Amino acid sequence: MSRPCPSRRTLLRAAAFGILGAGRARAATPPAIAAAADLTYALPEIAASFARESGHEVKLVFGSSGNFATEIAHGAPFQVFLSADEAYVASLVQSGHARDEGVLYAVGRIGLLAGPGAAFTADPALDGLRAALAQGRVRKFAIANPTHAPYGRAAREALQHAGLWEALFPHLVLGENVAQVAQFIRAGAAEGGVIPLSLARAPTFAQAGAFALIAADWHQPLRQRMVLLPGAGAIATAFYDFVQKPPARTILRRYGFLLPGDRLG
Repeated sequence: MSRPCPSRRTLLRAAAFGILGAGRARAATPPAIAAAADLTYALPEIAASFARESGHEVKLVFGSSGNFATEIAHGAPFQVFLSADEAYVASLVQSGHARDEGVLYAVGRIGLLAGPGAAFTADPALDGLRAALAQGRVRKFAIANPTHAPYGRAAREALQHAGLWEALFPHLVLGENVAQVAQFIRAGAAEGGVIPLSLARAPTFAQAGAFALIAADWHQPLRQRMVLLPGAGAIATAFYDFVQKPPARTILRRYGFLLPGDRLG
């Protein structure tokens, strides 16, 4: 027995439910946020605060800013980019891969982390590292790869300023990003290295060794800029706005970031 044909109204209703269902499925997928590795501990706290306030979650992906810029330029489906170097945002703006020029959200700081087994102490002038190098007692020293990691470039500049770059070069272990550098030191694969203050402030690194902040004028400022990308939806845009609000700024400041308007101290 043949079944009756569905009415036009029934077909339209089914189509509408299909469209709505697809929309809900898209909305249920958290937007992907590309973030510099120095935000590994601060940004999840910000995202959790955002989720409590808005009811929406975001997917955080951490890595080196240079690699992210390349991936975004080649179509990676990120909706927001939080770079550790505003130059990478500028390059995306110039190539048409960003909505606008973005905003400065923080300025980063670096320091020397000496692991528990290090043959040198951590001090702001790097005198302990200098003495250990002179005595041939440094084996492995970690920094992020200066080719694509802004914090790696800042580490190289600071070490050059201190006159230690050439002596340290044979002992360098390069991490893909600063989070990997910190992990190298925690695991004992390097005696010490240069990491962001934001990672040193994380509870995870409380027992990872001694940390000393390096003078900000030993390297170019780590001006960190974020930007909305062409595919950004409503949730990503709301998160981008939230990072600029007091609750997020409080978290960033607690992890040692300077914020727009702060004076360098």
